Amino acid sequence: MILYIAIILITLIVDQLSKIWAAGLGLFHDIPVISGFFHITYVQNTGMAWSLLSGQQGLLALVAAVAIGFMIWYLHTKKPGKLTGVAISFMIAGAAGNLIDRLWLNYVRDFLNFYIFGYDFPVFNVADMALCIGVGLLFIATWKEEKDGKTDVDRK
Repeated sequence: MILYIAIILITLIVDQLSKIWAAGLGLFHDIPVISGFFHITYVQNTGMAWSLLSGQQGLLALVAAVAIGFMIWYLHTKKPGKLTGVAISFMIAGAAGNLIDRLWLNYVRDFLNFYIFGYDFPVFNVADMALCIGVGLLFIATWKEEKDGKTDVDRK
C-alpha cells in the first residue's frame, strides 16, 4: 500500500508543480521546444479530452470524484495484484490532479503540445499522462492475468 500512496503523492506533486510552472509562462504562449514536434502551449481547458463536455465542470468533477472513490475502495478492499495496484494508483493521481484544478480554478491547466505527423494533438498535462499510463498498465495487467488464467475472482 505504501508504494501506491507514494505513486499517487509523487504524481500529484509533479502534476501540480508543472501546472504552476506552465501557468507562470503566461496564457496561450506557444514555446517551441522541438520546433514542429513539441511545444509548451499553456491553455485553460473547461472540458475533458478534445474539449468534450466543455463548461460542464460540475459533472466532470462529480464523475472524477466518484471514480477516485471507487478506485480507492477497490485498492483497499480487493487487494489487487501489484501491477493492477500501480495502474490504479496512476489513474487515481491523474484524476485527482485534474479534479484539483476543476475545483479550485474551474478549468484544467494543460500545456504539453505535440504535433504528430502534422496533426496538432490536443494539449495535455502530467495528470493526463498518469491516466493514460494507468489505463495502459491496467490493460497489460488484465492481459497477463487472463494469459495466466488468474482473475481477481480467483484470488479470493
